[in-house]
Amino acid sequence: MRNEGMTGVLQRIHAAVLQLVLLPSRIRNPSPRPDASEVLTRHLAQRGLPPWTSFCVRYSAVNNDQFGRSSFNWEVQGQNYQILRTGCFPFIKYHCTRAPAQDLRRQDRFFGALKLANLGLPCLAYGVGSWMMVGASETVRTSAGPVTVYFLYREQEGARF
Repeated sequence: MRNEGMTGVLQRIHAAVLQLVLLPSRIRNPSPRPDASEVLTRHLAQRGLPPWTSFCVRYSAVNNDQFGRSSFNWEVQGQNYQILRTGCFPFIKYHCTRAPAQDLRRQDRFFGALKLANLGLPCLAYGVGSWMMVGASETVRTSAGPVTVYFLYREQEGARF
């Protein structure tokens, strides 16, 4: 066996667990899936660029092209959104606030380190809790077809902070 550091071992275990967990969803859903970033962009545009929104999308419905990103700026039709994002199995959770662009690299590194330090267990608990509390859903039209996004509660159109 190779001499690996603890980080290498944890990365291999993490990758193996993800493959086992996601394999059934890939078998059930072999059709092309849009990138998570496309769902994010199209959801914000479809809702008319709201001042904020918070939603979940199933891992099995998208390609997770934003893996490892927790806090970042995202521009949609000339409007900047500050995104807080976390994987919370079986979902990817987004919290989006329209705000001027800022340097969010420090926050992104902090949240990433926090997730590693606690082995993602709070994120898993958050995902299971979200799954049980979903109160509304909406269909987002993407290049690969419709994708359902989920809300813990129905958001009011035009609502402000």
